[in-house]
Amino acid sequence: MSKPPVHAIALALAALLAGCGQSQQAAAPADPVVTVARPTQRTIVDQDEYVGRFVAIDSVEIRARVSGYLDQVDFTDGQMVKQGDLLFTVDKRPFQTSLDQAQANLAQARANLAFAEADLARGAQLVRDKTITEQTFDQRTQAKRVAEATVAAQEAAVRQARLDLGFTELRAPVAGRIGDRRVSPGNLVTGGTGGATTLLATIVSLDPIRFEFTFDEASYIRYERLSRDAKDDAKDLAGRGGSARVSLRLIDEPDYRHEGRIDFVDNVIDRATGTIRGRAVFANPSGVFTPGMFGRIRVPGSAPYAALLVPDAVIGTEQARKYVFMVDDGNVVRQRYVTLGELSGDLRVIKDGLGPDDRVVVNGLMRARAGQKVKPQEQPPAPTAAATRPQASD
Repeated sequence: MSKPPVHAIALALAALLAGCGQSQQAAAPADPVVTVARPTQRTIVDQDEYVGRFVAIDSVEIRARVSGYLDQVDFTDGQMVKQGDLLFTVDKRPFQTSLDQAQANLAQARANLAFAEADLARGAQLVRDKTITEQTFDQRTQAKRVAEATVAAQEAAVRQARLDLGFTELRAPVAGRIGDRRVSPGNLVTGGTGGATTLLATIVSLDPIRFEFTFDEASYIRYERLSRDAKDDAKDLAGRGGSARVSLRLIDEPDYRHEGRIDFVDNVIDRATGTIRGRAVFANPSGVFTPGMFGRIRVPGSAPYAALLVPDAVIGTEQARKYVFMVDDGNVVRQRYVTLGELSGDLRVIKDGLGPDDRVVVNGLMRARAGQKVKPQEQPPAPTAAATRPQASD
């Protein structure tokens, strides 16, 4: 069988390639489909975020007021105590004896006073009758005054002895959680008002509890100006005269679920750090917040304002600039550089670069290229929400 000539094979291949080109040209790809949406419009309050720690409103060291042997401990380490609960008892017997002795001395002093008063009353008649001299009468008057002073001194001694006896029972001055005992029963404790007194335990109050944090000088100035410019909403700002509502989360929590209020801003800026101390109060009925615990707090950083928001996932990065893809009236993709604001849930506040009627590409970003013509599909607008408190970006 004879082989076909080479030129016939070449002509057949050329015809085949021409037919493929015509079919490919006839089946040109359609414009890619993307989903577009207009920015969401909301009233936003910017939030500043700070790290701080909890501190107790009341922190009390339990120290003995009188010296003696510790007789008993009336609490379990780490338990919650109420104000007035009995915590420690020092051996009462020496102080009861001192009280009994002081009361006996007082009784003797009162008896001496009664005798001096009677003796002075008799001397008044005798001196009128010239039976005793004026000097003797003056001596009896002096004896009565000495007896009165002795009675007063013994009454004070009785009160002191009664106080010392009462100080043998150490009770909780505030409600809160008590730490562990520092001294076991049977040990000698030193009391008094000096620095050598024995520390027995500590109590910290838990509900409510304070949260302390620091913020920089520029933020302080901004808060003060916002507070002065505001009228009805001044109490909701973080200036010195306000009591702004703040939110807080612990280190293991994903969102800011705890609500509190600012109750104090310090009166000086630390010259070493350039920061000033702020303080907020939070309810703590469950006792989860513990003094010394860290947390993150959000503080209102602006007055409410109307803002445009887009999904945070549609924002791209080009070196230091941020951008979004939007579709113009000719259905052509345009790259628009934007200035970002706070994060509110899954939406990002756009400070500058977008208008309320711009169509932003929210789905099909992998198919969108700047300058490319696309087939946009409108996404239904999100419902307009009231003022929200966006998260500060990390």
